Order: sequence, then structure tokens, then C-alpha cells
Amino acid sequence: MDLSHSLHQANTDFRRYVDSILQQMPAKAPLLQDGIMYVMQSGGKHMRPLLVFAAAQAMGCKNEHWLLPAAAIEFVHTYSLVHDDLPAMDDDDWRRGRATAHRAFDEATAILVGDGLQALAFNILSSLPTLGVSSDQRVTWVSLLAAAAGHQGMVDGQAMDLAAEGKTLSLHELELIHRNKTGKLITAAVLMGAHCYAVAPTDQQTAALNTYASALGLAFQIVDDILDITGDTATLGKDAGSDRDNNKATYVALLGVDNARKKAEQLYAEALTALESLPADTSALKTLADFTLQRNR
Repeated sequence: MDLSHSLHQANTDFRRYVDSILQQMPAKAPLLQDGIMYVMQSGGKHMRPLLVFAAAQAMGCKNEHWLLPAAAIEFVHTYSLVHDDLPAMDDDDWRRGRATAHRAFDEATAILVGDGLQALAFNILSSLPTLGVSSDQRVTWVSLLAAAAGHQGMVDGQAMDLAAEGKTLSLHELELIHRNKTGKLITAAVLMGAHCYAVAPTDQQTAALNTYASALGLAFQIVDDILDITGDTATLGKDAGSDRDNNKATYVALLGVDNARKKAEQLYAEALTALESLPADTSALKTLADFTLQRNR
């Protein structure tokens, strides 16, 4: 991932912070702990944690309060990947360039790893000591993450995605799936970052952040769909062509590669326009939008 200096440093700080949490709060069962460490240390783009950082910057937050919600959202995101890869879901063999958790360990361990990470996310948000973070901020973070991850967000999107396998969907139906499955957690990352600042964002700022995140989330998914067709397993770090093999509805299947790219570019422009009304430094949010459009994995 090609990062600006500030994002590169934020990514380094984030990795250290997550490692410190996992060392402070290890699972007592050795196999479970090995599984958690395996999936959390397997790389990944850390897009959602960096969006927390970037949104905090855009609101003028200069401290490191962003690390707590960033860790929580990455725990939830990683749990979702572990569960999505299971035989009952997408039945994938590769994730982030390594064997998926149920292949490296076993199905039961993979399920428990996901369960543990999801609970850990809310544990740290509600209880991990962080100087200067108010109880109101914690409640907001918990509320945003729970809503985005649950049965009216990411889980709902996954259920709709599974139900749509082998079916022909309209563009509206496909967008509904991905606004939930992918977009809700991306939006949560941006809004949780905005609430790192002591002063809550205004309604106008919240609307702008929502517009940016919603457009970015759909663009991210469209690029994913394109890469599933045009990429290879070695570069992607996961099974190329798995959407096609599972008869999943995709933007490429509906629009074709060229029109899907044009759609992603339109969403990118919409995301950048939304940044114009934010009060502080939006360069990191722009860089992440650039990465979303240009990435190859």
C-alpha cells in the first residue's frame, strides 16, 4: 500500500498498538491464542483503521485517541473475514497471502477466533484505559460499530449476498448488498474517527463524512469485483475468481469491466467533493480514496 508519510507512521503506530492489546489480553486456550495471533499478524491493508486516523485528522484531532476505535474496527473486520472464509460461507483457501484460518487450524478454531475478536472489539472500546476519552465518546464508538457490524449492517449484507448466489440482481439490489456488507463498516470507521475529537461533528460535517464514506465503500467493492476477474491469486493474496466460481452477483457481471471502472471513478469524484466542507486536514482521506481506486489487491 503506497502511503503518505503520515499514513505510513499511523500504520506503524497501529500495528504496535494492536500487538500491545493482544499481549495484554491473551486467550487462555493456546490454540485459540495462536489462531488470533495468526489472523491479526497476517498483514492486510488496514484500510478501516487508517480511515479512523484520517477522519480524526480531518476533524482536527491531534492526539492518539484514534488508536482505540481503529483497533476495535480491525478486530471486527478480521473476524468477518475469518467467518466469511468458512466452508459454510465462501469456502476460501487463501486470505492475505496465507492459508485461511480454518485451513491453517480447523473450522472450530476459526469460528472461535472470529467470536473472540468480535467480543474483544467491544471489550476494549468500553473498558481499555485511554486518557482523555470521555464516556460519551465510548458510547458513540460502541453504538456506531455495533450498528455497522450487526444484523442491520455487515451481517445483513453477508446474508443478502449468500441468498443472491446464482441469481440475477438489479444494480439497485447489488448496491443494497454492498452498502451493508462492505459500506457500513467503512462508514463506521470514518464516523468513529470523527468522534475522536473532543467536539462532536456538526450535522453538516456528519453528512459530508457519510457521503465520502458511502461513495468510498461502493468504489472499494467495485474495485474488488474488478480485481476478482483481472487479478491473480498470488497478487491478491486470496482466491482469484472466487466470486465467479460461487455464482455471486458482481458489478463486473452487471456492467462489464470498463463500465464498472467508470462507476468507481464517479464514486471517487463524489467522495472527494464531500471532503471540501470538512474543517481540517483532509489529505489522508484523499490519499485513501486514491488508493481505493488504484489498488491492485
